[in-house]
Amino acid sequence: MTTSSNTPPTGAPPRKLSWNDPGVRAVVYQVVALAAVAWVIWFLVSNTLHNLAVRNIATGFGFLTREAGFAIGETAIDYSPSNTYGRAIMVGLVNTLRVAVIGIVLATILGTLVGIARLSKNWLVAKLASVYVEVMRNVPLLLQLFFWYAIITENMPGPRQAHQPIPGVFISNRGLKLPTLQGDAVDWMLGGLGLAIVAIVALAHWGNKRQEKTGRIFPLTRWAILLIIAFPVVGWLISGASLALDVPALKGFNFQGGMTLSPEFAALLAGLVMYTGAFVAEVVRSGIQAVNHGQTEAASSLGLRRSLVLRLVVLPQALRVIIPPMTSQYLNLTKNSSLAVAIGYPDIVSVVNTTLNQTGQAIEGILIIMAAYLTVSLSISVFMNWYNKRLALVER
Repeated sequence: MTTSSNTPPTGAPPRKLSWNDPGVRAVVYQVVALAAVAWVIWFLVSNTLHNLAVRNIATGFGFLTREAGFAIGETAIDYSPSNTYGRAIMVGLVNTLRVAVIGIVLATILGTLVGIARLSKNWLVAKLASVYVEVMRNVPLLLQLFFWYAIITENMPGPRQAHQPIPGVFISNRGLKLPTLQGDAVDWMLGGLGLAIVAIVALAHWGNKRQEKTGRIFPLTRWAILLIIAFPVVGWLISGASLALDVPALKGFNFQGGMTLSPEFAALLAGLVMYTGAFVAEVVRSGIQAVNHGQTEAASSLGLRRSLVLRLVVLPQALRVIIPPMTSQYLNLTKNSSLAVAIGYPDIVSVVNTTLNQTGQAIEGILIIMAAYLTVSLSISVFMNWYNKRLALVER
């Protein structure tokens, strides 16, 4: 029996370390590189701490427990100037997450529709979609934010002459006023809506499994509509039906009641959605075109309508191509929300800037911003990678 030339014979003395051994040199080079990086980091940190101490600048995150003393114009959670800097930064983070989540949903819907429209056989629809994509992609986002902010604040009328497209909805230079629900039943209805979404996901999974076994298509859309209506209604009944509609009304020089979308929030959301939606449209278009045309012809030969071919055959296969670049667009939208400081929306960058101006602790402030965006971006990446793995084809 022969033995491998690389395997030392049993009982042979251990191989001596030699500089001529490529493995030994590789380990030494890596240790030296790691030591050099560690030394650079130590030098930068120690030098920074020394300079801060010489200038009597405080370090650390103890300032987060001190009173902030400044107001924030738009808050999604309770806040007052008497709260701490930590609470103020939390308000900024929630504002950032709010515009990011809503923007991702709306940009996905808009981009999907425009991407499909670009492939339409209707010449006018396809050209309009192409013009939208080319214009939005080639105009800087910051300019678009200034444009939308100017449209809302400069060209919209005052509260007394506010536009009212439908009863209870007012558009003015103070923002968008919408009716809102009030009462103990709101929390129960939101809980019911959450349960409905979970139930729809479970039904979709079960329906796919049943279709694989029997070939029968489960009418998910009908059940989804029914659950979205039924579960909140059940929550409303359980709560004792304590629910009221708060409709905004003009009183004096401004509106009272209802929910307000500030001009800053509306301009930021419009800019992010319109800009990112153009990139999403190109991702969707390329994903659809990546599906073999024979799939479309085979589905059409079965007598399926064009809408069913798109929904049941083309889009499920295109998702495998769409998801990876779509993840990048979601990350770009989230990070681009930091431009909110240019139009005065109190996101985390704006709040932390005010905090570091008052405390003088710029390094800690920058670290907080970096940690916040890093955490949010990694969370989006983990979720999208998980979803992409579920859609990936399993090689046999």
